[in-house]
Amino acid sequence: MTTTTSEHDLFEVLDASDFAFTRRAWVDAAPARVYDLVSDVSAIGRWSPNASDVTFDQDAGPRVGAWFSGRNHKDGRQWTTRSQVVRADPGAAFAFVVGGAKAGIVQWSWTCHPRGRGTVVEQSWQLLRLDPVLGTTRSDLDALRDYMSNSAETTLLSLAQWIAETPTG
Repeated sequence: MTTTTSEHDLFEVLDASDFAFTRRAWVDAAPARVYDLVSDVSAIGRWSPNASDVTFDQDAGPRVGAWFSGRNHKDGRQWTTRSQVVRADPGAAFAFVVGGAKAGIVQWSWTCHPRGRGTVVEQSWQLLRLDPVLGTTRSDLDALRDYMSNSAETTLLSLAQWIAETPTG
């Protein structure tokens, strides 16, 4: 008997670490300013095509362990997520895990690298564990990763444009 695999590999044999990406953009701002913008989760709706109404819990802020909620939308559906900050290095890196550090499903991270008079900002996405809510086949998860990659590119371009058009001070 021969066993073959296809794009519809069984969910149980997939490896979550196969589903990740990093996208980059140069922005005309110092790393500290970029960090302040991306770590203010309430601002993400300015740039993200998928997230809105994001707020830290009462008395929380961009520090490790803090929780926040946000509304997401895709293909006419809406849902609310709970996320926990897992990295908060001012001027350098900010990351959070959807579902929390202990049982989370996806990690989003931002890193800031000085380059010339501005910053190369990286936005990364990594699937941490498989969950049927995200898809049950390799094809489903590849499509999700590609969709989120396009979303990250849109977010980075919108962030760069917003920085260029918004005076500091």
